[in-house]
Amino acid sequence: MSALKVFACSTIIGALLASAAVAADWYPYPAEAVDPPFSADGKVSPVSYVPLDKASKRWKICVSFPHMKDAYWLGVDYGVVTEAKRLGVAMNLVEAGGYTELNKQISQIENCVANGAEAVVIGAISADGLNNLVKEIAGKGIPVIDVINGINSPNISAKSLVSFYTMGYSTGEYLAKKHPAGSKTVKVGWFPGPAGAGWVEAANKGFLKAVQGTAVQVLDPKYGDTGKEVQLKLVEDVLQANPDLKYIAGTAVTAEAATGLIRERGLGSQVGLLAFYMTPGVYDGIKRGFIAAAPADSMVIQGRIAIDQAVRLLERKQIVKHVGPKIFVVDSANLQTVPRENILPPPDFSAVFTVN
Repeated sequence: MSALKVFACSTIIGALLASAAVAADWYPYPAEAVDPPFSADGKVSPVSYVPLDKASKRWKICVSFPHMKDAYWLGVDYGVVTEAKRLGVAMNLVEAGGYTELNKQISQIENCVANGAEAVVIGAISADGLNNLVKEIAGKGIPVIDVINGINSPNISAKSLVSFYTMGYSTGEYLAKKHPAGSKTVKVGWFPGPAGAGWVEAANKGFLKAVQGTAVQVLDPKYGDTGKEVQLKLVEDVLQANPDLKYIAGTAVTAEAATGLIRERGLGSQVGLLAFYMTPGVYDGIKRGFIAAAPADSMVIQGRIAIDQAVRLLERKQIVKHVGPKIFVVDSANLQTVPRENILPPPDFSAVFTVN
């Protein structure tokens, strides 16, 4: 790991808050590596991630996303596209259309491989549902990189992701500090996302763990696809059944969808909003005072690292197999000190599916 230099934690946080990662020179980036790789309880160590300068040839990389229905995956798209261009590799991106479309995602990836993909980057719909496919692809000598969501297969070649347990925990911890044990009980509606997705289950466990023993009362989780209409309906139902609700916490789409509803009903002073990951809409919501806080997982960087990992594997170069950007919580107190380009795509970026 000669390309990686261990940082002290204070240095990492300072760099993350003070330095901008620009498109052409986004590195070194404050990150965390897990050892042993792919372990749920591995040791986390701070690293400064430095990618390759250029690929040795124009490798063909296939990227598969669950969908492109929200700005989060647009941010990951920006990351994989810009890094593919910087490294000089070809990239083809497919999206399945939603978390109910596992069979479609499998079919799209199979087509990618049949069409000559030399490495595959997967944002998985299901933590376990792709295991057979991953085993089959890996058996052909094709590297498979797990980005963002988490895949449980032992045949994965590398992971570029953060702990969604930590993301959920960070959000719950934010509430726990505001409402410690002994204070007045506050009721929280919790919307972790689509049932069965690895990142959702991890975030759910982290969030619930963080609020244990506090004055935060979490209602039964309401699962659903991360489409705005689905999340809005879930929020409406919970508000209807719980007029004394104090917080709505959940996916970025949940927070974005709930913002208009809360304002429309004049509940801004009664119901607070939190998301357990960052999107442009959540960032703007925090800036405008509509959303209280959200952890930032730097999804753009996760996408960049996944492409770099793919090239390193193809070229048999040194690699950190399990790594992700350093997580930190953004709220009104530190928003102005966090470079936006570190954690989100440019405001004018639109989806790109091919890099030739």
